[in-house]
Amino acid sequence: MAPDYKGFRFPPEIISHAVWLYFRFSLSFRDVEELLAQRGIVVTYETIRQWRLKFGQTYANELRRRRPRCGDKWHMDEVVFPIRGQKHSLWRAVDQDGNVLDILVQSRRNKKAAKRFFRKLLKGLQYVPRVIITDKLRSYGAAKREILPGVEHRQHKGLNNRAENSHQPTRLREKKMRRFKSAKHAQRFLSAFGPIAGHFQPRRHRLRAGEYRTLLQDRFQQWSEVTEVKLAT
Repeated sequence: MAPDYKGFRFPPEIISHAVWLYFRFSLSFRDVEELLAQRGIVVTYETIRQWRLKFGQTYANELRRRRPRCGDKWHMDEVVFPIRGQKHSLWRAVDQDGNVLDILVQSRRNKKAAKRFFRKLLKGLQYVPRVIITDKLRSYGAAKREILPGVEHRQHKGLNNRAENSHQPTRLREKKMRRFKSAKHAQRFLSAFGPIAGHFQPRRHRLRAGEYRTLLQDRFQQWSEVTEVKLAT
């Protein structure tokens, strides 16, 4: 779905740039407000928050739609974090290349929660993995036997470092935001944060400098197409 900028006082170039700054870097709304002010653009942090709500998920959905099909080896993990004094779990799946497949914030870590996460993954990706790798949480095995009975399942904490490491950017943002305010707030933010931040973070350590610059330029070109903003030359 194309972004609808109708009725907004600022042009798409400024709106998309503010959204990019917020999701790509560990910045608050007030930080983005200050960066724009340095360029002579006077906009309040509350307006930037509204832009994030209005356009963040739209941009993220289009980036997900355009990306190539991800790998067939899924690494899954869940991390516990508090929201208003209650424990919640962030379920995350990544492929063998570190691409975030999907996330889901839930209050439980039982079989029902695992089944819900599996169904969300399959609905969004529309293909079945060759193998899934998880830690030893029993909920995975119980859900997998019902949802993905023919898929190989490897359960070993040491094999799942890729999924565990993918939680680190979320932890940094959670700290910057002084924790999430609700499960809905966490889900809404992370659903856009993952695709947008990940789009601009290719695996640089596996690329030559020239390859990295070319790939990053391609990513910026895709971003300009998604946001319907002309790329500066």
